[in-house]
Amino acid sequence: MPITTQQLIQWKQQGQTIVALTAWDYTTGRLLDAAGVDLILVGDSLAVMLGYETTIPLTLEEMLHHAKAVRRGVKRALLVFDLPFLTYQESFQQAMHSAGRALKEAGAQAVKIEGGHPAIIETVSRLVQAGIPVMGHIGLTPQSIHQLGLKQQGKTTTAGEKLIAEAIALEAAGAFSIVLEHIPSDLAAQISQKLTIPTIGIGAGSKCDGQVLVTADVLGLSERQPPFAKVYVNLSEAIARAVQDYASEVREHKFPTK
Repeated sequence: MPITTQQLIQWKQQGQTIVALTAWDYTTGRLLDAAGVDLILVGDSLAVMLGYETTIPLTLEEMLHHAKAVRRGVKRALLVFDLPFLTYQESFQQAMHSAGRALKEAGAQAVKIEGGHPAIIETVSRLVQAGIPVMGHIGLTPQSIHQLGLKQQGKTTTAGEKLIAEAIALEAAGAFSIVLEHIPSDLAAQISQKLTIPTIGIGAGSKCDGQVLVTADVLGLSERQPPFAKVYVNLSEAIARAVQDYASEVREHKFPTK
């Protein structure tokens, strides 16, 4: 049976850990789903896969195109659509339009938006009231790279208290889960304990209710590896070797054989 947002909330109450990864095409979505991943995020990390330096240039149309492909491969996992930069910040009407397209056109079951300031909290509340499940995202928010950089967030007492308040406000607004990115593990543990909705950590320690990584990082396909990611297999080297072997056999007339 397909996984739902309510099921993830129940899992937190039952102590069942949530496994999440990103996908950007049909093949990746199909393989992750078949491997038993619980939540598949069509993340704006797609920008890097398309050759952009940051997530900022990524458009809604590009995200929709790739999310449709992922949707065709996913049967069980919850599919979450990451709303790109400046597709939800201008107004709640803009957010409603973008999120509506994610659900209607791409078949996503929820959307993710970054931030926890009052305007975002209001947007989350409006989306949830309209029947659109929302995943929050606080801590290091990549769409704010020009303001925050890529350094760890929430390291001071004041900054930590601000993130705790944002997480509580997101839950009150109706978010079904929150991504905690690149914050101290003890802070992530505090936030996780205070919430009844699951936290999904990325560079936030082991005390979150689930974990997410960019699949390209897991598979060793990224040019730049985040300090908190783990490479489980180096496909970059494996692909390079396979292509070199193929090229060598073609040039030496060993492939194709008779």
